[in-house]
Amino acid sequence: MGWRTVLVSSRVKLELRLNYLVIRGDVEKKIFLDEISVLIIENTAVSLTCSLLHALSERKVKIVFCDPKRLPYSELVPYHGSYDSCEMIRQQIAWTEEQKNLIWTEIVREKILNQASLLDHYGLSESAFKLQEYASEVGIGDNSNREGHAAKVYFNALFGTSFGRGQEIKINAGLNYGYQVILACISREISANGFLLQLGIFHSNTFNSFNLASDLMEPFRPVVDDYVLKMNLDGDELDKDDKQHILRMLECNVVIDNERRTLLEAMKKYTRCALDAICASDTSLLRFFRYEF
Repeated sequence: MGWRTVLVSSRVKLELRLNYLVIRGDVEKKIFLDEISVLIIENTAVSLTCSLLHALSERKVKIVFCDPKRLPYSELVPYHGSYDSCEMIRQQIAWTEEQKNLIWTEIVREKILNQASLLDHYGLSESAFKLQEYASEVGIGDNSNREGHAAKVYFNALFGTSFGRGQEIKINAGLNYGYQVILACISREISANGFLLQLGIFHSNTFNSFNLASDLMEPFRPVVDDYVLKMNLDGDELDKDDKQHILRMLECNVVIDNERRTLLEAMKKYTRCALDAICASDTSLLRFFRYEF
C-alpha cells in the first residue's frame, strides 16, 4: 500500500517512466509509483499522459483534480476495484434499511464522541459534556437528528458563536479542503473493496457520486477540524503552505484495533471493517480509531 500524498501545484508535465511518476518542470523529479497513495493535481495547467493514469489506477492510487480555485473538484475512480466486485455490488444493492440504519447509528455516535473529545482537549468541558449526552441519545438511524444538534454546539464552541459553515472565509476553505481529502481517501478504499460509491447508507443525494464515502468519512471530520483550528487561518483563500499542512494530517498517528497506525492506514482498515459490518449486520465488526489530540 502506498503512503505518500503527492500535491502538484505548479505547471508541469507528469509522465510514466519505468514504474516512476516523473514530474517534468524546471527541475525533474521522480517518485516510485508504489509509494503513492493519493495524487492531488491542483493546477489546471498540468498535463499528464494516459499511460500514467492507467498505471496509477492499476495501483488504486486516488487521483484528485482541483478547480481553478485550487479546491478538490473531481477524482478518477477505476471501474475494477476488486476481483469480486460483482458479488460485492450484489450485496450492496441488497442492503436493507435495517442493515443501513444499524451501522449509521454507530457512525453518528462515534462522530459525536470524537467531536466531544476534541472539545474536551481544548478545555471546552461544558460543550463536550453536552455532546456526550447527545451521543448517548442517538437512536436507530439517528431519527432524532442528534448529529445536527451536536454540530451546532460543536462549531459554536470550537470556532465561536459568530461562525457559520456557509461563510466564505479561510477557515471554511480549510475545512472544505480537508474534508475533500478525507472523502477521496475513503472513496479509494471503498472502490478497492469492490463497492459502488453512489449507493450510501444514509446519504442518497442524486447528484452526489460519493454517497457511501460521505457516510463512512464522518468520524474523521474532527481530525480536519483540529488541524484547521491550530492553523489560526485568517483571510479568504488557502495558499500552498496551508494545503500542505492540512495534507500532513494523513500521516498523523492514531490507534485502531489496539495498533498504532497513520490516519491513512487507519482509513483502510476502518473502511474494510465498516463494509463487512454492513453486509453482516454486525456492529461488532466495526473498528473505529482513536485520534491523539
